[in-house]
Amino acid sequence: MTRTILITGGSRGIGRSAAILAGQRGWSVGVNYIGNKQAADEVVKAVADAGGKAIAIKGDVADEADVVAMFERTVAELGPLDGVVVNAGIVAPPQRLMDMSAERMRRIFDVNVLGAYLCARESVRRLARSSGGKGGSIVLLSSAAARLGAPGEYVDYAGAKGAVDTLAIGLSKEVGPEGIRVNAVRPGLIETDIHASGGQPDRARRLGVTAPLGRAGTADEVGESIVWLLGDASSYVTGAIIDVTGGR
Repeated sequence: MTRTILITGGSRGIGRSAAILAGQRGWSVGVNYIGNKQAADEVVKAVADAGGKAIAIKGDVADEADVVAMFERTVAELGPLDGVVVNAGIVAPPQRLMDMSAERMRRIFDVNVLGAYLCARESVRRLARSSGGKGGSIVLLSSAAARLGAPGEYVDYAGAKGAVDTLAIGLSKEVGPEGIRVNAVRPGLIETDIHASGGQPDRARRLGVTAPLGRAGTADEVGESIVWLLGDASSYVTGAIIDVTGGR
């Protein structure tokens, strides 16, 4: 079945992998990005090469007007939505809470919490049967940090992802009668460039050996879980939080 999905933060890492895997299934994908148009265009091409259709959509998930616009454009150009991957997120350099500025924490929460809630809201508005939608699937990207706490590194990010876990649980119960499933995926140490953005490009590889499986994970391994949650194979799964952590 052909689907139309929107992936926030779809130009890199886990979002990129999920987009390309969706393309392999022939799906249409809205690829949201915030700054790197070239990377987003490369994902659009990769989706097309894989057999799907895609468009790149610039927007900051922490900006309500941008969020509304990205949803409207996806529907206008690709058709009614079947699913949304709320993936965009940021970390900051390792720091103890006592040393964090309010500005740092505000940006972390604006993107990772407010952004997730805004995107989830717009998803429901378009997927809900009571609003003329056909139901669908929302996949939220959390993190193992939500249960590990990320002490001495980024307890602000960990707390933000804890909010995402709670959103998955509460929203799934709220919108189940609308035909909408809501689940979260909690990646562990995954080799993506989010670690470099936090000043630790080797973090996943360095710490991955501490996982029971003895290595860091790949973006594709997380992407497979996302695409499964978007599709019919997971049709009775909602309110779930799936760890993709190598046992960590």
